[in-house]
Amino acid sequence: MASIENPIPDAVVDRIQRLGRRIRDARTRRRLRREDFAQRAGVSRSTMEAIERGEVSTGIGAYVKALWALGLDQELDLLADPGLDRDGLALELSAQTKRVRVRTKVDNDF
Repeated sequence: MASIENPIPDAVVDRIQRLGRRIRDARTRRRLRREDFAQRAGVSRSTMEAIERGEVSTGIGAYVKALWALGLDQELDLLADPGLDRDGLALELSAQTKRVRVRTKVDNDF
């Protein structure tokens, strides 16, 4: 639950922590030491530990670097793809078909 001190919703925290666990699992499957993986990704060992813990305060760039170092970054192109945004497309189409113009009375008295 988000609070005043921590405005980040629980669902967001859960997703980031799952991503961190997936990155850790991918690293261990590849039998990479955390130090070597951090160097390959171009981040510090402490940043890599934060990524694997799913720290919300860790920048998205660090997560992307980790995914890139694992060869798992291609799917990022699908995130927020306008062509896959069903709700956004539906709203856009409905706004185009329901265009309303307010008529203003023209005063032609000369």
